[in-house]
Amino acid sequence: MTAAAYQYVDLPDAAVVTTPALLTARENIADTVAARAMMCIHGGAGFGKTLAVNMCLRELEPGEDVLRIVFRARPTARAVRYELFTALGLPGTPPRHPSEFDRLLKIALAERPRTFLVDEAQWLNGEAFEYFRYLWDDPATRLAIIFVGGEGCHTVLRREPMLSSRVFIWQHFTRLTPGEVDEAIPLFHPVWADADPADIAFADQHAAHGNFRNWARLTAHVRLALARTDRPRVDREVLRWAFGRLGSPA
Repeated sequence: MTAAAYQYVDLPDAAVVTTPALLTARENIADTVAARAMMCIHGGAGFGKTLAVNMCLRELEPGEDVLRIVFRARPTARAVRYELFTALGLPGTPPRHPSEFDRLLKIALAERPRTFLVDEAQWLNGEAFEYFRYLWDDPATRLAIIFVGGEGCHTVLRREPMLSSRVFIWQHFTRLTPGEVDEAIPLFHPVWADADPADIAFADQHAAHGNFRNWARLTAHVRLALARTDRPRVDREVLRWAFGRLGSPA
């Protein structure tokens, strides 16, 4: 995991921590891929869903052909077709007619087993979800599909009985518990390795709130504070300075 990829913050020396949620995701994803099934990983922003899924899927490569697709707006079935055309690296110009386009995609997807990681799936509407189901239902395509998204993803999927009844595994990512924070954060970054557990709990209570993205941002500011003050370890004064930058009350 490169520093720049950790929870959207450039954070040198950060480590990927094997939390219970990540271990569960590893098992769930492996089982889903083996079954050529569909699963949904959902939860609040910054809880580590995408990071965990990327790490787990990377462990399956190169034996598994993984295609990552990200949506940033509410796509129509037509937009999903074009995204798949691009992700599959198909040559030529995309077909104009939906039936011809569908036939081309099915032929390509039947070539070998593939896994789709559909990130930011909370942006998908019923039409887009239904199109993925349409492709997955074809016995020749041999697809595994992993939908990753916010709580809206779970809500929309549950409203689509034809699709939700086919979801093999549901996994809900939640905030780190205080006990998980106590175990995971000293392993997350060297600035926390020798920190007082009470200070880590204080930081979680006032700024991070069990959210890994918040912990990454807080850690970036704590690194700056330690470097600028030449202090050897985290203390409450350093934390309060970092809280001020994050807009968190101390």
